[in-house]
Amino acid sequence: MTLPRKAQAVVFDMDGLLFNTEAIYRDATISVAREAGYQLPLDFYLATIGLPGEATRARFGELFGNAFDFDGFWSASTQRFREATAAQLYLKAGVIELLDLLDELQLPRAIATSSRHEDARHHLDTHGLHDRFHAIVAHGDYAQGKPNPDPFLKAAERLGVDPALCLALEDSHNGVRAASRAGMMTVMVPDLLAPDSEMQSLCLCIARNLHEVCSLIRQ
Repeated sequence: MTLPRKAQAVVFDMDGLLFNTEAIYRDATISVAREAGYQLPLDFYLATIGLPGEATRARFGELFGNAFDFDGFWSASTQRFREATAAQLYLKAGVIELLDLLDELQLPRAIATSSRHEDARHHLDTHGLHDRFHAIVAHGDYAQGKPNPDPFLKAAERLGVDPALCLALEDSHNGVRAASRAGMMTVMVPDLLAPDSEMQSLCLCIARNLHEVCSLIRQ
């Protein structure tokens, strides 16, 4: 597989793509729900990956009712996640190699995430990666979150690059939908969610890891 045009910039998702955080988020959220007396179906949780906070809140309200204390629940889940990652936040395979390649090629890069700036800063600073990105687009920087294209369009705007000339890297279905709707060349690097026929149709290719993305950019 080759890119249909030369990439002038790369836009990354964060959780599940750069960092091995999605499984930790999943386990923390499901365990906190169970302790509070709620059964949180795995397929329901997986469908919320990549969504902004407001959309996730609405989905939980539909599942557990309007009386559900989403703020308290989410705060407890976040605290459980932070406790689990206090010692180390794991980088996904190929992150440093890919960033080094982009430095070599002098390609600008951004992050487009549904997470808060506070969380993005924490994750990136843990590995000294904050300064390796030219823009961080996070919750609050755009009108509508994924699967809408706004986060990716905002990232392209901040980089000063036409979205059609950006390579977007995503692990979630909602993220792939957002990147594709932004008109970017989209590659899925699956984490918790396996690619289905919709993902196959929206992506240039499905990469097993970021090492394969390096090979794709080098071509």
